[in-house]
Amino acid sequence: MLFEDMDRIVFAGDSVTDMDSAQPVGEGLFENVGHSYVRIVENMLAAWYPEIKVRVTNSGISGNTSRDLLSRFERDVVNLKPDWVSICIGINDVWRQFDSPAIVDEQVMPEEYEKNVEAMILSVKEKVKGIFLMTPYYMEPNEEDWMRKRMDEYGMICKKLAEKHGCIFVDLQETFNEYFQYRHSSYIAWDRIHPNQIGATIIAKAFLSHCDFDYHYVNV
Repeated sequence: MLFEDMDRIVFAGDSVTDMDSAQPVGEGLFENVGHSYVRIVENMLAAWYPEIKVRVTNSGISGNTSRDLLSRFERDVVNLKPDWVSICIGINDVWRQFDSPAIVDEQVMPEEYEKNVEAMILSVKEKVKGIFLMTPYYMEPNEEDWMRKRMDEYGMICKKLAEKHGCIFVDLQETFNEYFQYRHSSYIAWDRIHPNQIGATIIAKAFLSHCDFDYHYVNV
């Protein structure tokens, strides 16, 4: 398994990461870590690998764009001295272009998005064991849908940056595309963005698939 005893993973993102976590940083007892894929990742690591104590920290804040996340990245990620960082941002960068088309100052265009995400990567790259870069997504199987096409552009930026900086690339759009061969997106997200617990589990599964997580592991 990728993580070692006493490693700290900080998950940075927007509402998909947040999901009622304590603000600005959620971890520890009760529901502080929230109800997102972060909680499921923590649950599975603790259930399958009880001998490996991993500190899981949720630094997601609902509504954040990459611009918002970058503005607090030093405080809510770098200063926490993580061993691993996961970045999942970009959905609101795209969404504001469609639900608030006249409010251009709240929109984050691809050029700025790339600069913002790269700045986050560079701020921790030399200080951590690894960085997970998870793509934004839109749960719409039709690739010609306007918002889906735009979201794919931002996903490609993530792929480009992951390759450039040696990050672990987690393609959530492709993960959902595969799921939608069997079930409609309404099964996990009515607005095609915010996942229910099934959708959160799908994201957690995608994340763990890059962590050498062994579902058949037995501690003996």
